[in-house]
Amino acid sequence: MTALEVKTRIQKILDEVPENMLPEILKYLNDVKHQSADEVRLNNNFKKILAEDNKLLERLAK
Repeated sequence: MTALEVKTRIQKILDEVPENMLPEILKYLNDVKHQSADEVRLNNNFKKILAEDNKLLERLAK
């Protein structure tokens, strides 16, 4: 998929996102813009681990 195709798909999705979510999306994109690809990948993996292991982490915290 070309960069233009990706941008077009992103624009279509943004057109469907509730208006009150747009500032949060803008903040996320600005944060990502200032990170390296490795940092973005690491952050995404960390969030995925936290989401998948939420119950386990709660039990360990007790």
